[in-house]
This record gives sequence, C-alpha cells and structure tokens, in this order.
Amino acid sequence: MITITFNGAVNVDNIDLYEDIFNGQRQNPNGCSIKGTFFVSHKYTNYSAVQDLHRRGHEISVFSLTHKDDPNYWTGGSYDDWLAEMAGSRLIVERFANITDGSIIGMRAPYLRVGGNKQFEMMADQFFVYDASITASLGRVPIWPYTLYFRMPHKCNGNAHNCPSRSHPVWEMVMNELDRRDDPTFDESLPGCHMVDSCSNVASGDQFARLLRHNFNRHYNSNRAPLGLHFHASWLKSKKEYRDELIKFIEEMLGRNDVFFVTNLQVIQWMQNPTELNSLRDFQEWKEKCDVKGQPYCSLPNACPLTTRELPGETLRLFTCMECPNNYPWILDPTGDGFSV
Repeated sequence: MITITFNGAVNVDNIDLYEDIFNGQRQNPNGCSIKGTFFVSHKYTNYSAVQDLHRRGHEISVFSLTHKDDPNYWTGGSYDDWLAEMAGSRLIVERFANITDGSIIGMRAPYLRVGGNKQFEMMADQFFVYDASITASLGRVPIWPYTLYFRMPHKCNGNAHNCPSRSHPVWEMVMNELDRRDDPTFDESLPGCHMVDSCSNVASGDQFARLLRHNFNRHYNSNRAPLGLHFHASWLKSKKEYRDELIKFIEEMLGRNDVFFVTNLQVIQWMQNPTELNSLRDFQEWKEKCDVKGQPYCSLPNACPLTTRELPGETLRLFTCMECPNNYPWILDPTGDGFSV
C-alpha cells in the first residue's frame, strides 16, 4: 500500500498537478483509479475543486483553519484551540465543498506540531478517526499505523516532544521517515525526512527517482508497512522532472500488480479487515467510488469576494458551488454567517 498525501490549500496553483497525477487513467490492480489524501488548509482554498476531488473518490482531511505561523500555538494549544481549528475547518469544508457524507475524519497538525493529549481528547470527542502528524525516526523497519489505545510503538520524535501520553480511541497514521541516502549500500547514515520536500539533498529528478524506489524496497522487502509519500504541491511543481518521475514511479508500481495507491482511510479499512492479495480485487472498501467519470458538480463556481472583522483590510475570494456566505469564514465565525453579538 502506498499513500500519496498533499498538505495545504487546493487552488489554481496546484489543481493542474492533481489532474496530472490522478488523471483517471491510472488504475490499481482492482480496476479502480488510484486515490490520494488531501489535508486541506482553509485560506486560498477553492472549495469547488475540493468538491470535485471528493466526488472522484479522493480523501479530504483537515490541516487547520488559520495555519498560524507560530509553532508554539499548536504545541501548546488548548482543547478549545484545537476544536476551533480542526472541527471549524471540517465545518467549512463540509459546507462549502458540500461534503455531506461524514467522510472528513482525518487531520494533520500544521508544521507537524502535535498538540499532546489536548489534541487527541478533542479528536475523540469530535469523532475524528485518525491523526497523521506523528513522525517515526528512520529505523531498521518502518512502522505500521497504530491506535493510541496503547503506548506508541516508537519514540516521540521531533522538536516539541508533545506526543499523547494517555490512551485515546484514535488511530495514528504515522509518518515514517524516508531514507534519503543517494547510495544506501555505501553512504554513511543520514537522518531521515518525513515530507518528501524536506529531503534537502534531493535536487534532481534522478535523485528523486532513486529515493522513491529505495524506500519502496525498504518497505516492501521488510514488514510491508504502508509507504507514505507526503508532499507540498509547490515542491513537485518547482521542477517538471519531479512530477514526471513521480508519475513514472506510479506507473512502474502499478505494473507489478501487487501495489495499491490508497487513501489513509483505506489503509485503516484494510488493517481492520486484512485481506489476501488474491482476494483484494473484490475487497469492498477499496471499490467505493471505484472509477468515477462525468463532469464536476459546477463548472463555474461562485467567486465570492468576502471580508471578515477577524482579518481587517483583507478581501479574500471564496470559490464554492454553494451560495456565498455573508463574511469570509474564520476562526470565530466558521460558517461565515456573521457574529452573533
């Protein structure tokens, strides 16, 4: 299983990239189009584009409402901060991308700054199924996703060390660090990187291609933990060769007949109901929205020019197939209906 995830706003800067990668022609061995997971932040997002990604069977998750620059805001966030940021973000996406099936169940913390027990208490109360912000250092074997009912199966990684210390009924879609050595048989050990764009020594398409294949083999030839490839779209767009190499890698993997590109939720569904390779073609949970064709819900979304008292002096455009709200949705007013004073 390979999960491709993207962090950040979905808009005109990256929609063409997503069209390129998920063009509907590339199919998993079960005949369904390959799927990705999008952690959507609010500002500058085109919600009609999010609606279409969801229509085609990709997973939409939340990446916060404000995406504040201050890492301590996240690490030290209160229960109410996490509630407003993540449940508020989900409310906005559900409303303006018209996602009514309750499928937004995952979240990732900005800067991967995990919010400790407070974050996970909020998730359990708000029926979030999984978090995807905790990283696991490069080890002998990668780590499978796990639930936080029990202690984490690896050390708490990162600068802030604010992992949950109590039991929570939440899954952790752990981010395994990638091995970024150019020549793994020879090079000395380097610290791993969790987002592909943070592998700072990858500067060419060839290096990126080697990174993908080496890490695939690391997962495939050991315990087969899902391989997570986590991107910011801007990195893939920074060089055309990165995009080309990723597509080449996807097509090569699909040619093997035992590799599936799935969403985070589909990984959990398989772990809750493990199925052998020869029965996977009929695995029901992976057949949903198998190969969606047809037109977007609306070809001309409303481009609502909006303001909010919370962001004085800014006029922001909200693209949505739904009706325009009165105000630009923000943390105290996520529906955009206005403040009830």
